[in-house]
Amino acid sequence: MRSKSAKSSESLLEELQTALSHGTVAHRVETLRRVTDLFLGNVVDYSDDHVRVFDDVFQCLIEQIETSARALLADRLAPIAAAPPKTIRTLALDEVIEVSGPVLSKSERLDEATLIEIARTRGQAHLKAISLRRVLSEALTDVLVTRGDEDVVQSTVGNPGAQLSEGSLADLVTRAERDDDLATCIGLRPDLPRHHYLKLVAKASLTVRRKLEAAHPELAEDVSSVVQEAAQRIRAATMTRQTEMARALVKSLHADGRLTELQVATFAEQGKFDETNAGLAALAGVAVETAETMMIESRTEGVMILAKVAAMQWSSVRAIIALREKLSGGSQTDMLTLRDAYEALRSSTAQQVLRFHRMQQGATPAA
Repeated sequence: MRSKSAKSSESLLEELQTALSHGTVAHRVETLRRVTDLFLGNVVDYSDDHVRVFDDVFQCLIEQIETSARALLADRLAPIAAAPPKTIRTLALDEVIEVSGPVLSKSERLDEATLIEIARTRGQAHLKAISLRRVLSEALTDVLVTRGDEDVVQSTVGNPGAQLSEGSLADLVTRAERDDDLATCIGLRPDLPRHHYLKLVAKASLTVRRKLEAAHPELAEDVSSVVQEAAQRIRAATMTRQTEMARALVKSLHADGRLTELQVATFAEQGKFDETNAGLAALAGVAVETAETMMIESRTEGVMILAKVAAMQWSSVRAIIALREKLSGGSQTDMLTLRDAYEALRSSTAQQVLRFHRMQQGATPAA
């Protein structure tokens, strides 16, 4: 005895043939609705072969129906993990965002290549829909960050399932210098690497200070103090296990007399920010927090001051500056000009500047 589902399938296939050959648009839409109902009602029981049959049926129907019907189909199929793949791809490629949007934002049937293709070729509405997906790979977020407008970028950064590459993070942190909303959004991400977070805080705190001072000029000194204390609390709260281990290693090397200029330069060449920062602080005889603040400043003078106090050779200083450029994603500096400036910098001048910097930061020398 044939199942009820099998009988329904035969009946619908006969209707499909009639609808496609000489049925009205309304008839095709009604047939699509019934096919969709049948698929969703038994989707857990269908084999891959069954899904392929439905895929062909949907493909035939959606080519000849109006936009509103395609949009309804997309909305119903988007959350279904076993949805017909060819139909999902066709809906995702639709230029009408009401049709493609639900699939782009929800469907797990879409492959990475299709999503990247759409992200590279479609408009901002399609990019916004993609940015809402539960999971976004680094390759996909790279395209969204590069091509997306302010709304798309904000949505992507605010998505906890978005994986951000080092390049995208560097670009975003730079953009955040001119966008307080974006800075806040980036700063709230728990996976933001420490060096990016500190650079972001350094820039954002200046913006916050200016806004508060403009609103309450009589509280300018208090505002400056509060912002500084907040930055110190943030720095302490975001200390990662990796940073703690890096500082402990450098402290051990320094205590044993094994921390050398060459070792710090090697850390820099290996891209190890925390080790480089802690090593430079130890050789310069300053608190690691003081060195960290000077390391993340947009200008390179802070690094050269610390290096001169530590009596470093230019080759080592160059390695540290190259590390900063790599992590910040900024444009390359003129190393020849910096070398001349470093060679001309007197040790006594560097010591005086460092003392002034300590007073400004409220920091104390390292033991």
